[in-house]
Amino acid sequence: MRIGIDLGGTKIAGIALAADGRTLAAQRRPTPRGDYAGSLAAIAGLVADLEREAGVTAGSVGIGMPGAVSPATGLIKNANSTWLIGRPFEADVAQVLGRPVRVENDANCLAVSEATDGAGAGAHLVWAVILGTGIGSGIAIDGRPLSGRGRVSGEWGHNPLPWPRDDERPGQACYCGRRGCIETWLSGPALAADHARRTGQSLGGEAIVAAMRAGDPKARDTFATYLDRMGRAVAHVVNILDPDVIVLGGGLSNVPELVAGLPAAIRPHVFSDVFDTPVRASLHDDASGVRGAAWLWDAPI
Repeated sequence: MRIGIDLGGTKIAGIALAADGRTLAAQRRPTPRGDYAGSLAAIAGLVADLEREAGVTAGSVGIGMPGAVSPATGLIKNANSTWLIGRPFEADVAQVLGRPVRVENDANCLAVSEATDGAGAGAHLVWAVILGTGIGSGIAIDGRPLSGRGRVSGEWGHNPLPWPRDDERPGQACYCGRRGCIETWLSGPALAADHARRTGQSLGGEAIVAAMRAGDPKARDTFATYLDRMGRAVAHVVNILDPDVIVLGGGLSNVPELVAGLPAAIRPHVFSDVFDTPVRASLHDDASGVRGAAWLWDAPI
């Protein structure tokens, strides 16, 4: 049995999978925000409950989290769940559970999941993009996560928006300390903020999409601009990575107009005579990250 844990900023999701991908058990509980010891205890309790529900003990455990284990120190870095930063999280979880664990960035877990039995199943190189409260991406090659030498592969959201227009410079301030990061343009909150700057209307992402579908010209303009920026940002990676499949995850991936319109927005910026890479919404939706964590033991690192 393979157990996956997805440690998010507000919730911890857990799943137990059979070898054929069937779900044997699934549970969620709130994340003890700001509480490192509480997070370890919550993970241990969740693993125990999943094993009890599935009727199997000592399953393999993979964990996805918004950050990475530094290869230099073994400590967590780049996590927006800041109470994990500087902690020996992987070693501590292994000690609490009494077994080895594998820890990987949550976006890489999304890529592994979709490459294993999702929207990118069977593809050699899958690039998975998370479009939600934050922006990130992960890479899977033959179903294995590409973490990189410094464990920063796929850190797409903290690069500048490509080919910026004059009115996009220098861009909004980002929590990382820079300005104009892709995350400040393409996250759900960034979509709402851009609409507010354009129109003075305070609408969330879902309301903007609803207004766009209803024919509101201001919402249509905001969405068209968002799609253009997304096309540029994705094309920049296509020109470097040239993936076989692009999979979209996160809340905004549930907007069909985005999935359908993105290839045409990407194509003008790709340095090639052809762009026919499939762009697909994730098959497993918000369960994809936790499934990918479970599959980490089937994708040797």
